[in-house]
Amino acid sequence: MAAPGTHVGHYVQRNGRFLLNNLQKLCGHRSFHRTSALQQQAAEANEESAQSIVIPRKKTWSKEAVLEALSSTVGRDPTAYRYQFQDDPFLSPRTSSEFTLFSLSQESGRSAAKFFINNNPKLFTKDFAEPHIPCLMPETVSLLLEEVSEEALKERIHLRRVTAAVDMYDQLLQAGTAVSMETTHDLLDLIALYCDRNPAEDGGPQTESSESGEEAKKKKGRFRQASYFLNATWKENNNAERIFNLLSEKDTRCYAALIRGMVRHGAYARAFSLYTDMLNNRITGDIHIFNALISAASEVREQYNERWDLITELLKQMNQQKIQPTLQTFNSVLKALRRCGFLAKTQALHTLSEMKALGIAPSLASFNHILVVFFRPGSSGPGNVDILQEIMSEISGMSFTCQDPDDVYFFCTAMKICLDNKDLELGYKVHALVEVGENRRLVGDPYQQSIYYGRFFNLLCMMEHADVVLKWYKRLIPSLYYPNTQGLKDLLQTLDTESRLDLIPTIWKDIRSLGHENKSGLVEEVLSLMARDKHSPEVQELFAQCALDIKTVYTGEGGWSRLEWTPAALSYIASLLLRTDKTQQAWEILQLFKTNNRVPSAELLEDFLLACHSSGSSQRAVELVQMSAAFCLSTTPKLAEKVLAQFELNEEQRTLLSELESTGEPSD
Repeated sequence: MAAPGTHVGHYVQRNGRFLLNNLQKLCGHRSFHRTSALQQQAAEANEESAQSIVIPRKKTWSKEAVLEALSSTVGRDPTAYRYQFQDDPFLSPRTSSEFTLFSLSQESGRSAAKFFINNNPKLFTKDFAEPHIPCLMPETVSLLLEEVSEEALKERIHLRRVTAAVDMYDQLLQAGTAVSMETTHDLLDLIALYCDRNPAEDGGPQTESSESGEEAKKKKGRFRQASYFLNATWKENNNAERIFNLLSEKDTRCYAALIRGMVRHGAYARAFSLYTDMLNNRITGDIHIFNALISAASEVREQYNERWDLITELLKQMNQQKIQPTLQTFNSVLKALRRCGFLAKTQALHTLSEMKALGIAPSLASFNHILVVFFRPGSSGPGNVDILQEIMSEISGMSFTCQDPDDVYFFCTAMKICLDNKDLELGYKVHALVEVGENRRLVGDPYQQSIYYGRFFNLLCMMEHADVVLKWYKRLIPSLYYPNTQGLKDLLQTLDTESRLDLIPTIWKDIRSLGHENKSGLVEEVLSLMARDKHSPEVQELFAQCALDIKTVYTGEGGWSRLEWTPAALSYIASLLLRTDKTQQAWEILQLFKTNNRVPSAELLEDFLLACHSSGSSQRAVELVQMSAAFCLSTTPKLAEKVLAQFELNEEQRTLLSELESTGEPSD
């Protein structure tokens, strides 16, 4: 009976509050008299139960929240091609050249489709996307308002029709219609941004300046969208200055539009002159004006001290005008310090301390400028590594978003320092930061990505074991990195150092798939490593099959680009075939010496003579001596002597060899 009583006691104690609440309600309905103690217990129970119930606040989720959550659960597949190529597996690039071609083709097709959609909006009126994707719908690119009005001017400004907007503004002034200051600001911004020229239309024909800009980009090895601003220069008394001078009242926004445009398009001295006029008119500046002027300070001063004094003066004027600096302000200062010589290191650290004092978190561009200031080409040393170590300890594990256009240069610069100083541990830290969150997006465009991953892979090949290098090789290639010739040579050197030459046939298959089989230096490096030493029969058989596959590259079989035979390549392939008793195929390679006017080495002829002796082929041995005589080699008498002594020959063969032996002997 004790056990049931205990259970009943626990049950009553656990549900006592519930009973008190019900009893209170029941007593209230039946008008029974309640004691003060009962009322107090019921009140306490109600208060406690009310405090224990917390109604959560309503959470508003974006339409992409579910997709983002699902995406966060899936890691990167190192065996898959980049997402941009997964729509059409046939167009998945296998080489760096194909990646360039397919990327440009895809971007060209996207621009052509956008051009067609925007010029035929009536054909694309239905929106099937859920959620709505604005970039897939046609944009308004044609002018709808023809009358002379401020609304028509706004429409032209919105469509970035610079010439049409200027014409409409002039017509409004001639008609005596006042234009609001806000619209005038937008017009000045448009003219200053595009340097008083119409921008190149997306998908349409490019202007001469944009074509030359694209060619300049290609010379640097980069394939970005053509930059319109590359060759645009600010002309004196252009429409922006003309409209600015026509204004009866000029405010800070008007000065900001012109100053920023002048700095953008190379008119640095005119920008500072206009800023002086602004101060004389007792007009205060804004943060955009000072950011532009600070970035141009190194262009208007020659001496390092003068440049820094100008930057300091601008910062003092900001303080006097009570303008709070931003991240872009300090980044402009740090970038300008890169051209201030011996002053850069000291002032860069002071600038970074000032940023932190104001509660402004540095971006990756800030740290990149610091690294460039402290790291000069050819000046590797522990000091450079210490700076990067401090930066990595501060930002390790952080996820960044792009706040400055120069953010994309940090990882390339950091990995270059790791490579120059051969610091593998620091290189791992930098790469670990790349893999945090969406930091991989900040590595840069495909050209910068190839530089970053190339430096990282080069560092691994120099400092890491072969097994670890191969693990990274599988992770990076070709999903993230298409190695160049030097990168593959570094990998071969690592395999040679670790005595893992048995993996060369596998690497050769990758070399062919990556499109480097037409690089003669790389192909001969592969052949020389295989032919240098003798290995087990199994490995030698793999090497022989690989050598036969390399032969097709030189002969042009299978539609591959043909390489020119060299004596070294012919000797390596022949030696590899002789080691696996493929005498007939090796003999065919020997015939290629004569066909391609190449001279075999004496060592190779000795190897062929041993193979002939092993197979007992006296006729082939005689032909070998004849070939040596045809090439006028000094080893011909020695070879003839060996054949006469080691082979069973008929009388005709002995007579022939005796003549070759006597002919090749030097006369007294």
